Amino acid sequence: MSQTSSFYIKQSAEQFDVIVVGSGITGGWAAKEMCERGLRTLMVERGRPVEHRSDYIGEGVDEWKLPNRGLVEEKLAADQFAEQRKCYAFDDHTKHFFNNDRDMPYSTPEGKPFSWIRGNQLGGKSLMWARQSYRWSDLDFEANAKDGHGVDWPIRYADLESWYTHVERHVGISGGRENLAVLPDSEFLPPFEFNTVEAAMKKKFDASFAPARMIMGRCAHLTKPNEKHLEMGRGSCMARSMCNRGCSFGAYFSTQSSTLPAAAATGRLSVATNAIVHSVLYDAKTNRATGVRVIDAETMETREFHAKVVFLCASTLGSTQVLLNSTSEAFPTGLGNSSGVLGHYLMDHLFGAGASGRVEGYENDYYSGRRPTGPYIPRFRNVAEQHPGFLRGYALSGGAGRKGWQQQGGKPGFGKDYKAMIRKPGQWHFGLYGQGEMLPRYENMVSLHPTKKDKWGMPQLHIDCTYSANDDKMREDMADTAANILESLGVKDVKKSIKTTEQWAPGLSIHEMGTARMGRDPKTSMLNGYNQAHDVPNLFVTDGASMCSSAWQNPSLTFMALTVRACAYAAEQLKLGKL
Repeated sequence: MSQTSSFYIKQSAEQFDVIVVGSGITGGWAAKEMCERGLRTLMVERGRPVEHRSDYIGEGVDEWKLPNRGLVEEKLAADQFAEQRKCYAFDDHTKHFFNNDRDMPYSTPEGKPFSWIRGNQLGGKSLMWARQSYRWSDLDFEANAKDGHGVDWPIRYADLESWYTHVERHVGISGGRENLAVLPDSEFLPPFEFNTVEAAMKKKFDASFAPARMIMGRCAHLTKPNEKHLEMGRGSCMARSMCNRGCSFGAYFSTQSSTLPAAAATGRLSVATNAIVHSVLYDAKTNRATGVRVIDAETMETREFHAKVVFLCASTLGSTQVLLNSTSEAFPTGLGNSSGVLGHYLMDHLFGAGASGRVEGYENDYYSGRRPTGPYIPRFRNVAEQHPGFLRGYALSGGAGRKGWQQQGGKPGFGKDYKAMIRKPGQWHFGLYGQGEMLPRYENMVSLHPTKKDKWGMPQLHIDCTYSANDDKMREDMADTAANILESLGVKDVKKSIKTTEQWAPGLSIHEMGTARMGRDPKTSMLNGYNQAHDVPNLFVTDGASMCSSAWQNPSLTFMALTVRACAYAAEQLKLGKL
């Protein structure tokens, strides 16, 4: 697709059937589904256009061809990327995919850090996400009702099961069938393989810790593309470990490689880039959203787009910022906020705790390729028995590897013997690290700052979020349990690690959820079970903002399933004249 393609527009007087705000994982899906259902759809993206393949400027570029060997020059990093640089995927190959913190700042209370990692361009963070893809189960959808934290989900696994399948067949998820109650199986492509040490550890773990099991992590990579994938121009994963730079093979799922071309192929898609959504337009007489007001990112001019239905897919905090900024006499605290919960119950996943150590033996074994996933131990805490220290649970992931030439890089020497020493691989090591569930709490919230503005004159988002005692106890158990498992598997010199809040602030897991949650009761939630606003029937929010709890699995696959389900419902309601 070229930037001169007919679907790019600057302004339009047309009343579209649907406006989709955001072009990331959920926005791409909303556009695809609505276009394929015969609806004229406008995708509005605050960032610049990014063309598949041609705009992946860091792809295939070797470190030694960059001025600072892949590192971002310190002054530039500190000035423009103070928060973004904390992300694992940020370097000189990828910095163009990350938000400029100087132009788009946000605020936090003193002593309460929060890392808001953003990718403002066509495709959003789908270009550099970690691609781990897991279904949720009824253990997750029933958790709030059982322990009283958060509102009860208005849906259960059965409501999403067929939509998970719909998404997975298009995306392409590699993994193996395990028949685990806590982690339902997906529609799978072949899984990636364990290396020799991981296979040995898996055998020991499965025998010692049943019914818990070590499996290969499930990820949105094409290990064996099917006919539909090939028709889309997507190919097999080359295991290059360059995913965050963009993938010209289309081997991992992104908006550019998958949903955007599918939407464009219908001839019903329009795309407005560099269009920052200021607010949703609202007509009190009809009680309907009528479109969006945008600010041109380059000229600062304002304009409007109009549609019969509005889908907010701008990311958890992005969508909530738009809603908070959409005020009127009917909704003085934000559009659709009669419940007063808008902005509250912010969650992220708990990371930064685990253990690692040396593995003896296997000196004659090595591995090839740069596999995009690794061993994964699905949740085992608080499944059959309640842990006395904390509620909910976590997964452990990690893997085994050997130290490479870098370990010798600082040693003196030259010539044949030195080269031979560098080529010799080092000690095997194995590690496990947790990803846990943060409880939904009212006091974890976002609001609009009363005085601070961004470059375009919009109120900055003020983020007030901390870990709870339950979160802290869970992270302690992650490290303790990981260490105990490793020692039982024969790993040597095991060392635990738990990062501090300063080292791993909320937000840095990049799994923000909540702040515009769904629920059964309009008095305690923003959205119903179809991601439809209780107060404004033609307004839908299908990104992470809609989540009632965070579960322990990566959330993106569930975001996608919720989006396609909401699209099917909205399209039918529109056809019936109810929106």
